[in-house]
Amino acid sequence: MTSLLIKNAIAILTGLPGENARHTGPDIRVTDGKIAAIGALEAKAGEQAIDATDCVIYPAWINTHHHLFQALLKGEPRGINATLTPWLAATPYRFRGAFDADSFRLAARIGLVELALSGCATVADHNYLYYPGQDFDSSAILFEEAETLGLRFVLCRGGATITRQLEAELPQALRPETMEAYMADMERLATRYHDSSPTAMRRVVMAPTTPPHSMRPEELRECAAVARRLGLRLHSHLSETVAYQDSVHGTHGMSPVHFCESVDWLGNDVWFAHLVKLDADEIALLGATRTGIAHCPQSNGRLGSGIAPIRALEAAGVPISIGVDGAASNEAADMISEVHAAWLLQRAKGGEAAQAKFRGGVGEAGANLANEAATVEDVVRWGTAGGAAVLGLPDIGTLEVGQVADIAIYDLTRNPRYFGLHDPAIGPVASAGSAHLRALLVGGRRVVADGALPDFDMAELAHQARLAVKKLIARAEAV
Repeated sequence: MTSLLIKNAIAILTGLPGENARHTGPDIRVTDGKIAAIGALEAKAGEQAIDATDCVIYPAWINTHHHLFQALLKGEPRGINATLTPWLAATPYRFRGAFDADSFRLAARIGLVELALSGCATVADHNYLYYPGQDFDSSAILFEEAETLGLRFVLCRGGATITRQLEAELPQALRPETMEAYMADMERLATRYHDSSPTAMRRVVMAPTTPPHSMRPEELRECAAVARRLGLRLHSHLSETVAYQDSVHGTHGMSPVHFCESVDWLGNDVWFAHLVKLDADEIALLGATRTGIAHCPQSNGRLGSGIAPIRALEAAGVPISIGVDGAASNEAADMISEVHAAWLLQRAKGGEAAQAKFRGGVGEAGANLANEAATVEDVVRWGTAGGAAVLGLPDIGTLEVGQVADIAIYDLTRNPRYFGLHDPAIGPVASAGSAHLRALLVGGRRVVADGALPDFDMAELAHQARLAVKKLIARAEAV
Protein backbone atom coordinates (compact mmCIF):
# COMPACT_ATOMS: atom_id res chain seq x y z
CA MET A 1 0.00 0.00 0.00
CA THR A 2 1.40 3.39 -1.02
CA SER A 3 0.44 6.52 0.89
CA LEU A 4 1.00 10.21 0.20
CA LEU A 5 0.08 13.14 2.45
CA ILE A 6 -0.53 16.61 1.01
CA LYS A 7 -0.04 19.01 3.93
CA ASN A 8 -1.05 22.55 4.91
CA ALA A 9 -3.03 23.82 1.91
CA ILE A 10 -4.28 27.37 2.29
CA ALA A 11 -7.52 26.54 0.45
CA ILE A 12 -9.24 23.59 -1.24
CA LEU A 13 -11.94 23.79 -3.91
CA THR A 14 -13.58 20.41 -4.38
CA GLY A 15 -15.47 20.63 -7.68
CA LEU A 16 -18.69 19.90 -5.78
CA PRO A 17 -21.78 22.15 -5.86
CA GLY A 18 -23.15 24.54 -3.25
CA GLU A 19 -21.83 24.56 0.29
CA ASN A 20 -19.60 21.57 -0.50
CA ALA A 21 -17.59 23.57 -3.06
CA ARG A 22 -14.91 24.27 -0.43
CA HIS A 23 -13.18 22.13 2.17
CA THR A 24 -11.20 23.52 5.08
CA GLY A 25 -8.66 20.71 4.82
CA PRO A 26 -5.88 21.56 5.18
CA ASP A 27 -4.54 18.07 4.35
CA ILE A 28 -5.36 15.30 1.85
CA ARG A 29 -4.21 11.71 2.16
CA VAL A 30 -3.86 9.64 -1.01
CA THR A 31 -3.68 5.86 -0.65
CA ASP A 32 -3.13 3.57 -3.63
CA GLY A 33 -4.08 6.35 -6.04
CA LYS A 34 -7.34 7.35 -4.33
CA ILE A 35 -8.30 10.01 -1.81
CA ALA A 36 -8.43 8.30 1.58
CA ALA A 37 -9.03 11.29 3.86
CA ILE A 38 -9.38 15.08 3.87
CA GLY A 39 -8.98 17.12 7.06
CA ALA A 40 -6.37 17.87 9.73
CA LEU A 41 -4.27 14.73 9.35
CA GLU A 42 -1.18 13.37 11.12
CA ALA A 43 1.61 11.92 9.01
CA LYS A 44 2.13 8.17 9.15
CA ALA A 45 5.50 6.49 9.46
CA GLY A 46 7.18 6.20 6.08
CA GLU A 47 4.49 8.20 4.32
CA GLN A 48 5.57 10.41 1.42
CA ALA A 49 4.62 14.08 1.73
CA ILE A 50 4.01 17.15 -0.40
CA ASP A 51 4.21 20.47 1.41
CA ALA A 52 1.26 22.56 0.16
CA THR A 53 1.92 25.59 2.37
CA ASP A 54 0.63 28.73 0.61
CA CYS A 55 -0.94 26.52 -2.06
CA VAL A 56 -4.45 26.19 -3.41
CA ILE A 57 -5.69 22.71 -4.31
CA TYR A 58 -8.21 21.95 -7.06
CA PRO A 59 -9.35 18.75 -8.72
CA ALA A 60 -7.20 18.35 -11.84
CA TRP A 61 -8.88 19.96 -14.85
CA ILE A 62 -10.75 17.89 -17.45
CA ASN A 63 -10.54 19.31 -20.98
CA THR A 64 -13.48 18.01 -23.01
CA HIS A 65 -12.73 19.43 -26.46
CA HIS A 66 -9.41 19.99 -28.20
CA HIS A 67 -7.69 19.62 -31.59
CA LEU A 68 -4.14 18.86 -30.54
CA PHE A 69 -2.64 18.92 -34.04
CA GLN A 70 -3.37 22.66 -34.14
CA ALA A 71 -0.64 23.33 -31.54
CA LEU A 72 1.62 24.12 -34.52
CA LEU A 73 -0.90 26.52 -36.07
CA LYS A 74 -1.06 29.29 -33.46
CA GLY A 75 -1.40 32.84 -34.70
CA GLU A 76 -1.49 31.86 -38.38
CA PRO A 77 -1.75 35.22 -40.23
CA ARG A 78 -4.39 34.33 -42.83
CA GLY A 79 -6.84 33.20 -40.15
CA ILE A 80 -6.04 35.42 -37.19
CA ASN A 81 -8.84 37.94 -37.82
CA ALA A 82 -11.33 35.65 -39.57
CA THR A 83 -14.66 34.27 -38.43
CA LEU A 84 -15.23 30.52 -38.34
CA THR A 85 -15.91 29.58 -41.97
CA PRO A 86 -13.12 31.61 -43.62
CA TRP A 87 -10.80 30.65 -40.77
CA LEU A 88 -11.42 26.94 -41.47
CA ALA A 89 -10.36 27.43 -45.07
CA ALA A 90 -7.42 29.70 -44.23
CA THR A 91 -5.82 27.69 -41.44
CA PRO A 92 -6.75 24.10 -40.42
CA TYR A 93 -8.07 23.12 -43.84
CA ARG A 94 -5.11 24.61 -45.70
CA PHE A 95 -2.52 23.02 -43.39
CA ARG A 96 -4.20 19.64 -42.95
CA GLY A 97 -2.31 18.00 -45.82
CA ALA A 98 1.02 19.41 -44.63
CA PHE A 99 1.20 17.21 -41.52
CA ASP A 100 3.25 14.03 -41.48
CA ALA A 101 3.77 11.63 -38.59
CA ASP A 102 6.60 13.65 -37.04
CA SER A 103 4.88 17.03 -37.14
CA PHE A 104 1.62 15.53 -35.90
CA ARG A 105 3.43 13.89 -32.97
CA LEU A 106 5.24 17.11 -32.12
CA ALA A 107 1.99 19.10 -32.17
CA ALA A 108 0.31 16.55 -29.90
CA ARG A 109 3.23 16.71 -27.48
CA ILE A 110 3.20 20.51 -27.34
CA GLY A 111 -0.55 20.62 -26.70
CA LEU A 112 -0.44 17.95 -24.00
CA VAL A 113 2.50 19.61 -22.24
CA GLU A 114 0.72 22.96 -22.28
CA LEU A 115 -2.35 21.36 -20.70
CA ALA A 116 -0.42 19.39 -18.09
CA LEU A 117 1.42 22.50 -16.91
CA SER A 118 -1.93 24.22 -16.38
CA GLY A 119 -3.09 21.40 -14.06
CA CYS A 120 -5.05 19.32 -16.58
CA ALA A 121 -5.03 15.53 -16.10
CA THR A 122 -7.67 14.43 -18.64
CA VAL A 123 -7.76 15.42 -22.30
CA ALA A 124 -10.50 14.67 -24.82
CA ASP A 125 -9.11 15.37 -28.28
CA HIS A 126 -11.45 15.72 -31.26
CA ASN A 127 -9.02 14.48 -33.91
CA TYR A 128 -10.22 14.74 -37.49
CA LEU A 129 -6.89 14.24 -39.27
CA TYR A 130 -7.87 11.12 -41.22
CA TYR A 131 -8.08 10.50 -44.95
CA PRO A 132 -7.92 7.60 -47.45
CA GLY A 133 -4.41 6.22 -47.79
CA GLN A 134 -3.04 8.11 -44.78
CA ASP A 135 0.47 6.80 -44.09
CA PHE A 136 0.51 7.32 -40.32
CA ASP A 137 -1.85 6.36 -37.51
CA SER A 138 -2.77 9.64 -35.84
CA SER A 139 -4.89 7.84 -33.23
CA ALA A 140 -1.98 5.69 -32.06
CA ILE A 141 0.30 8.73 -31.86
CA LEU A 142 -2.15 10.57 -29.60
CA PHE A 143 -2.51 7.66 -27.22
CA GLU A 144 1.28 7.15 -27.13
CA GLU A 145 2.03 10.80 -26.34
CA ALA A 146 -0.59 10.98 -23.59
CA GLU A 147 0.69 7.76 -22.03
CA THR A 148 4.28 9.04 -22.08
CA LEU A 149 3.21 12.11 -20.08
CA GLY A 150 0.95 10.11 -17.75
CA LEU A 151 -2.32 11.82 -18.73
CA ARG A 152 -5.79 10.37 -19.16
CA PHE A 153 -6.74 10.49 -22.81
CA VAL A 154 -10.09 10.33 -24.61
CA LEU A 155 -9.89 10.02 -28.40
CA CYS A 156 -12.90 11.58 -30.09
CA ARG A 157 -12.44 10.01 -33.52
CA GLY A 158 -13.52 12.61 -36.07
CA GLY A 159 -13.94 12.19 -39.78
CA ALA A 160 -16.29 12.87 -42.69
CA THR A 161 -17.86 10.92 -45.53
CA ILE A 162 -19.00 13.96 -47.50
CA THR A 163 -17.41 17.25 -48.46
CA ARG A 164 -18.74 20.59 -49.62
CA GLN A 165 -16.20 20.58 -52.48
CA LEU A 166 -15.81 18.22 -55.43
CA GLU A 167 -13.59 15.32 -54.38
CA ALA A 168 -11.79 15.30 -57.73
CA GLU A 169 -10.43 18.77 -57.02
CA LEU A 170 -9.07 17.92 -53.59
CA PRO A 171 -5.61 16.70 -52.63
CA GLN A 172 -5.63 13.20 -51.16
CA ALA A 173 -5.22 14.51 -47.61
CA LEU A 174 -8.47 16.48 -47.89
CA ARG A 175 -10.68 13.75 -49.33
CA PRO A 176 -13.43 12.20 -47.22
CA GLU A 177 -13.46 8.59 -46.03
CA THR A 178 -16.04 6.02 -46.97
CA MET A 179 -18.54 5.05 -44.31
CA GLU A 180 -17.20 1.50 -44.39
CA ALA A 181 -13.64 2.70 -43.71
CA TYR A 182 -14.77 5.03 -40.92
CA MET A 183 -16.73 2.29 -39.16
CA ALA A 184 -13.96 -0.26 -39.58
CA ASP A 185 -11.54 2.10 -37.89
CA MET A 186 -14.00 2.81 -35.08
CA GLU A 187 -14.25 -0.93 -34.44
CA ARG A 188 -10.43 -1.20 -34.46
CA LEU A 189 -9.97 1.68 -32.04
CA ALA A 190 -12.70 0.49 -29.68
CA THR A 191 -11.17 -2.99 -29.54
CA ARG A 192 -7.60 -1.77 -29.08
CA TYR A 193 -7.95 1.24 -26.79
CA HIS A 194 -11.36 1.69 -25.20
CA ASP A 195 -11.60 1.06 -21.47
CA SER A 196 -15.13 1.35 -20.08
CA SER A 197 -14.08 1.32 -16.42
CA PRO A 198 -14.79 4.42 -14.28
CA THR A 199 -11.04 4.92 -13.72
CA ALA A 200 -10.06 4.50 -17.39
CA MET A 201 -6.85 6.05 -18.69
CA ARG A 202 -8.01 5.51 -22.29
CA ARG A 203 -11.38 6.01 -23.92
CA VAL A 204 -12.68 6.15 -27.52
CA VAL A 205 -15.63 8.29 -28.67
CA MET A 206 -17.59 8.30 -31.95
CA ALA A 207 -17.15 11.85 -33.22
CA PRO A 208 -17.92 12.73 -36.87
CA THR A 209 -16.52 16.20 -37.28
CA THR A 210 -19.79 18.17 -37.65
CA PRO A 211 -23.16 16.39 -37.94
CA PRO A 212 -24.88 18.73 -40.43
CA HIS A 213 -21.85 18.85 -42.76
CA SER A 214 -19.80 15.67 -42.33
CA MET A 215 -22.24 12.80 -42.85
CA ARG A 216 -25.64 12.01 -44.33
CA PRO A 217 -28.57 11.59 -41.92
CA GLU A 218 -28.71 7.82 -42.37
CA GLU A 219 -24.97 7.60 -41.64
CA LEU A 220 -25.34 9.65 -38.49
CA ARG A 221 -28.07 7.29 -37.29
CA GLU A 222 -25.75 4.37 -37.97
CA CYS A 223 -22.98 6.07 -36.00
CA ALA A 224 -25.28 6.54 -33.04
CA ALA A 225 -26.46 2.93 -33.14
CA VAL A 226 -22.96 1.47 -33.47
CA ALA A 227 -21.57 3.72 -30.73
CA ARG A 228 -24.25 2.60 -28.32
CA ARG A 229 -23.71 -1.04 -29.26
CA LEU A 230 -19.98 -0.66 -28.54
CA GLY A 231 -20.55 1.34 -25.34
CA LEU A 232 -18.99 4.50 -26.78
CA ARG A 233 -20.07 8.10 -26.28
CA LEU A 234 -20.88 10.58 -29.06
CA HIS A 235 -19.30 13.99 -29.60
CA SER A 236 -19.11 16.70 -32.25
CA HIS A 237 -19.30 20.42 -32.99
CA LEU A 238 -22.70 22.10 -33.17
CA SER A 239 -24.28 25.56 -33.45
CA GLU A 240 -21.00 27.43 -33.21
CA THR A 241 -22.24 30.28 -35.44
CA VAL A 242 -25.40 31.43 -37.17
CA ALA A 243 -24.13 29.62 -40.28
CA TYR A 244 -25.20 26.36 -38.64
CA GLN A 245 -28.72 27.71 -38.30
CA ASP A 246 -28.85 28.90 -41.91
CA SER A 247 -27.40 25.69 -43.31
CA VAL A 248 -29.55 23.22 -41.39
CA HIS A 249 -32.74 25.23 -41.87
CA GLY A 250 -31.96 25.49 -45.57
CA THR A 251 -31.25 21.78 -46.03
CA HIS A 252 -33.50 20.08 -43.48
CA GLY A 253 -36.09 22.70 -42.54
CA MET A 254 -35.34 22.55 -38.83
CA SER A 255 -32.91 23.84 -36.21
CA PRO A 256 -29.51 22.14 -35.64
CA VAL A 257 -30.54 20.64 -32.29
CA HIS A 258 -33.81 19.28 -33.69
CA PHE A 259 -31.85 17.86 -36.63
CA CYS A 260 -29.61 16.03 -34.14
CA GLU A 261 -32.71 14.71 -32.40
CA SER A 262 -33.95 13.36 -35.76
CA VAL A 263 -30.74 11.34 -36.24
CA ASP A 264 -30.56 9.98 -32.64
CA TRP A 265 -27.77 12.34 -31.61
CA LEU A 266 -29.18 13.60 -28.31
CA GLY A 267 -28.90 11.97 -24.90
CA ASN A 268 -26.81 11.69 -21.76
CA ASP A 269 -24.10 9.91 -23.77
CA VAL A 270 -23.70 12.89 -26.15
CA TRP A 271 -21.93 16.21 -25.75
CA PHE A 272 -21.36 19.01 -28.25
CA ALA A 273 -18.68 21.65 -28.44
CA HIS A 274 -19.74 25.32 -28.62
CA LEU A 275 -23.59 25.54 -28.70
CA VAL A 276 -23.31 29.31 -28.98
CA LYS A 277 -26.35 30.03 -31.16
CA LEU A 278 -29.44 28.37 -29.72
CA ASP A 279 -33.18 29.01 -29.67
CA ALA A 280 -35.11 28.65 -26.42
CA ASP A 281 -36.74 25.39 -27.53
CA GLU A 282 -33.32 23.96 -28.40
CA ILE A 283 -32.04 24.77 -24.92
CA ALA A 284 -35.07 23.03 -23.42
CA LEU A 285 -34.54 19.96 -25.62
CA LEU A 286 -30.85 19.70 -24.75
CA GLY A 287 -31.74 19.92 -21.07
CA ALA A 288 -34.57 17.40 -21.27
CA THR A 289 -32.27 14.86 -22.94
CA ARG A 290 -29.29 15.66 -20.65
CA THR A 291 -27.11 16.33 -23.69
CA GLY A 292 -23.88 17.99 -22.59
CA ILE A 293 -21.73 20.90 -23.73
CA ALA A 294 -18.00 21.54 -24.01
CA HIS A 295 -17.95 25.29 -23.49
CA CYS A 296 -15.03 26.90 -25.40
CA PRO A 297 -15.19 30.62 -24.54
CA GLN A 298 -11.78 31.71 -25.83
CA SER A 299 -12.18 30.14 -29.26
CA ASN A 300 -15.75 31.45 -29.53
CA GLY A 301 -14.46 34.92 -28.71
CA ARG A 302 -11.41 34.71 -30.98
CA LEU A 303 -13.56 33.69 -33.98
CA GLY A 304 -16.27 36.22 -33.22
CA SER A 305 -18.87 33.49 -32.73
CA GLY A 306 -20.41 34.83 -29.53
CA ILE A 307 -20.87 33.67 -25.93
CA ALA A 308 -22.69 30.41 -25.21
CA PRO A 309 -25.75 30.77 -22.91
CA ILE A 310 -24.25 28.64 -20.14
CA ARG A 311 -26.48 29.79 -17.32
CA ALA A 312 -29.63 29.07 -19.34
CA LEU A 313 -28.26 25.69 -20.43
CA GLU A 314 -27.41 24.63 -16.90
CA ALA A 315 -30.78 25.82 -15.60
CA ALA A 316 -32.42 23.63 -18.26
CA GLY A 317 -30.46 20.57 -17.08
CA VAL A 318 -27.54 20.52 -19.53
CA PRO A 319 -24.27 19.12 -18.09
CA ILE A 320 -21.61 21.84 -18.48
CA SER A 321 -17.93 21.16 -19.16
CA ILE A 322 -14.99 23.22 -20.42
CA GLY A 323 -12.87 22.68 -23.54
CA VAL A 324 -9.95 24.73 -24.82
CA ASP A 325 -10.61 23.95 -28.52
CA GLY A 326 -7.73 23.94 -30.98
CA ALA A 327 -4.75 26.26 -30.58
CA ALA A 328 -5.30 27.60 -34.11
CA SER A 329 -8.37 29.42 -32.81
CA ASN A 330 -7.15 29.79 -29.23
CA GLU A 331 -3.53 30.77 -28.96
CA ALA A 332 -3.55 30.00 -25.22
CA ALA A 333 -4.88 26.44 -25.21
CA ASP A 334 -4.54 25.76 -21.48
CA MET A 335 -7.19 25.26 -18.85
CA ILE A 336 -6.34 28.19 -16.57
CA SER A 337 -6.82 30.80 -19.30
CA GLU A 338 -9.96 28.97 -20.47
CA VAL A 339 -11.72 28.90 -17.10
CA HIS A 340 -10.73 32.52 -16.49
CA ALA A 341 -12.43 33.44 -19.78
CA ALA A 342 -15.48 31.32 -18.89
CA TRP A 343 -15.89 33.21 -15.62
CA LEU A 344 -15.46 36.68 -17.14
CA LEU A 345 -17.51 36.15 -20.29
CA GLN A 346 -20.52 34.69 -18.49
CA ARG A 347 -20.55 37.76 -16.25
CA ALA A 348 -20.18 40.00 -19.31
CA LYS A 349 -23.07 38.21 -21.01
CA GLY A 350 -25.32 39.00 -18.05
CA GLY A 351 -24.25 42.63 -18.13
CA GLU A 352 -25.11 42.83 -21.83
CA ALA A 353 -28.60 41.55 -21.04
CA ALA A 354 -29.23 44.02 -18.20
CA GLN A 355 -31.75 46.80 -18.94
CA ALA A 356 -32.08 50.30 -17.50
CA LYS A 357 -34.94 50.88 -15.08
CA PHE A 358 -36.56 53.52 -17.26
CA ARG A 359 -36.80 50.87 -20.01
CA GLY A 360 -38.56 48.44 -17.69
CA GLY A 361 -35.47 46.62 -16.45
CA VAL A 362 -34.05 46.32 -12.94
CA GLY A 363 -30.87 48.26 -13.64
CA GLU A 364 -27.42 47.10 -12.69
CA ALA A 365 -28.89 44.39 -10.48
CA GLY A 366 -29.97 42.65 -13.68
CA ALA A 367 -26.36 41.77 -14.41
CA ASN A 368 -26.08 39.95 -11.06
CA LEU A 369 -29.38 38.19 -11.56
CA ALA A 370 -28.24 36.96 -14.94
CA ASN A 371 -24.90 35.80 -13.57
CA GLU A 372 -25.70 34.25 -10.23
CA ALA A 373 -24.31 30.89 -11.48
CA ALA A 374 -21.06 32.38 -12.83
CA THR A 375 -19.00 32.18 -9.65
CA VAL A 376 -15.44 30.91 -9.51
CA GLU A 377 -16.69 27.84 -7.65
CA ASP A 378 -19.11 27.06 -10.47
CA VAL A 379 -16.43 27.50 -13.12
CA VAL A 380 -14.21 25.07 -11.20
CA ARG A 381 -17.12 22.64 -11.06
CA TRP A 382 -17.71 22.93 -14.82
CA GLY A 383 -14.03 22.35 -15.56
CA THR A 384 -13.71 19.30 -13.28
CA ALA A 385 -16.85 17.45 -12.19
CA GLY A 386 -18.69 18.68 -15.28
CA GLY A 387 -16.01 17.24 -17.51
CA ALA A 388 -16.14 13.92 -15.68
CA ALA A 389 -19.90 13.82 -16.20
CA VAL A 390 -19.87 14.36 -19.97
CA LEU A 391 -17.01 11.88 -20.43
CA GLY A 392 -18.67 9.25 -18.25
CA LEU A 393 -15.78 9.07 -15.75
CA PRO A 394 -17.56 9.33 -12.38
CA ASP A 395 -14.52 8.45 -10.26
CA ILE A 396 -12.61 11.62 -11.17
CA GLY A 397 -13.40 15.34 -11.13
CA THR A 398 -14.01 15.98 -7.43
CA LEU A 399 -11.97 16.04 -4.24
CA GLU A 400 -13.77 13.72 -1.85
CA VAL A 401 -12.98 10.48 -0.10
CA GLY A 402 -13.03 7.51 -2.46
CA GLN A 403 -12.36 9.47 -5.62
CA VAL A 404 -9.30 8.91 -7.80
CA ALA A 405 -6.51 11.31 -6.85
CA ASP A 406 -6.34 13.59 -9.89
CA ILE A 407 -5.18 16.71 -8.06
CA ALA A 408 -3.64 20.06 -9.03
CA ILE A 409 -1.66 21.98 -6.38
CA TYR A 410 -1.01 25.65 -7.21
CA ASP A 411 1.69 27.69 -5.48
CA LEU A 412 0.59 31.34 -5.27
CA THR A 413 3.92 32.67 -3.94
CA ARG A 414 5.88 32.73 -7.22
CA ASN A 415 4.07 35.46 -9.14
CA PRO A 416 2.90 38.92 -7.94
CA ARG A 417 -0.30 38.38 -9.91
CA TYR A 418 -1.53 36.41 -6.88
CA PHE A 419 -0.21 38.68 -4.15
CA GLY A 420 -2.79 40.60 -2.14
CA LEU A 421 -5.66 38.15 -2.66
CA HIS A 422 -8.21 38.31 0.15
CA ASP A 423 -9.52 34.92 -0.92
CA PRO A 424 -6.60 32.81 -2.20
CA ALA A 425 -8.95 29.97 -3.19
CA ILE A 426 -10.13 31.85 -6.27
CA GLY A 427 -6.64 32.91 -7.39
CA PRO A 428 -5.92 30.47 -10.25
CA VAL A 429 -9.28 31.24 -11.92
CA ALA A 430 -9.89 34.89 -11.00
CA SER A 431 -6.32 36.13 -11.43
CA ALA A 432 -5.57 33.78 -14.35
CA GLY A 433 -1.99 34.02 -15.61
CA SER A 434 0.11 30.94 -14.97
CA ALA A 435 -0.02 29.83 -11.38
CA HIS A 436 3.07 27.78 -10.48
CA LEU A 437 2.09 24.13 -10.39
CA ARG A 438 3.76 22.61 -7.35
CA ALA A 439 2.35 19.23 -8.30
CA LEU A 440 -0.10 17.54 -10.66
CA LEU A 441 -1.22 14.09 -9.58
CA VAL A 442 -2.92 11.69 -11.97
CA GLY A 443 -4.23 8.63 -10.18
CA GLY A 444 -1.97 9.59 -7.28
CA ARG A 445 1.16 9.60 -9.45
CA ARG A 446 3.11 12.86 -9.69
CA VAL A 447 3.16 13.94 -13.34
CA VAL A 448 4.30 17.54 -12.76
CA ALA A 449 6.67 18.45 -9.93
CA ASP A 450 7.63 22.02 -9.02
CA GLY A 451 6.35 23.43 -12.30
CA ALA A 452 8.18 20.98 -14.54
CA LEU A 453 7.74 17.65 -16.27
CA PRO A 454 10.48 15.30 -15.07
CA ASP A 455 13.33 14.76 -17.58
CA PHE A 456 11.66 17.01 -20.15
CA ASP A 457 13.70 19.43 -22.27
CA MET A 458 11.46 22.46 -22.85
CA ALA A 459 14.13 24.36 -24.79
CA GLU A 460 14.46 21.48 -27.24
CA LEU A 461 10.68 21.33 -27.65
CA ALA A 462 10.64 25.04 -28.48
CA HIS A 463 13.44 24.54 -31.03
CA GLN A 464 11.59 21.65 -32.68
CA ALA A 465 8.41 23.73 -32.83
CA ARG A 466 10.14 26.60 -34.64
CA LEU A 467 11.57 24.26 -37.27
CA ALA A 468 8.24 22.42 -37.67
CA VAL A 469 6.32 25.65 -38.30
CA LYS A 470 8.70 26.58 -41.13
CA LYS A 471 8.33 23.13 -42.71
CA LEU A 472 4.52 23.22 -42.39
CA ILE A 473 4.34 26.59 -44.14
CA ALA A 474 6.47 25.28 -47.03
CA ARG A 475 4.45 22.07 -47.34
CA ALA A 476 1.11 23.90 -47.18
CA GLU A 477 2.13 26.13 -50.06
CA ALA A 478 3.16 23.06 -52.06
CA VAL A 479 -0.14 21.28 -51.37
